[in-house]
Amino acid sequence: MLGKNIRHERVRQGFSQEDLAEKAGLHRTYIGMVERGERNITLLNYAKIVDALNLAMHDLMKASVYPPPPPEANIQKE
Repeated sequence: MLGKNIRHERVRQGFSQEDLAEKAGLHRTYIGMVERGERNITLLNYAKIVDALNLAMHDLMKASVYPPPPPEANIQKE
């Protein structure tokens, strides 16, 4: 959830993973791993990311911050 919210906000603001990583002082691969849920995020790094996105700490913690994609987006066509 948190990684997806970070990705959504990053894309909404027009940043690449590299842009966000540079602004936050983190490595690009770390940003990607957090967004995909492959890496746990520390509170310190979370603070760096929300600061780089000009958000408050609680802004990305809500489950309903960004709605899930519509069900038809997950349907595979044969």
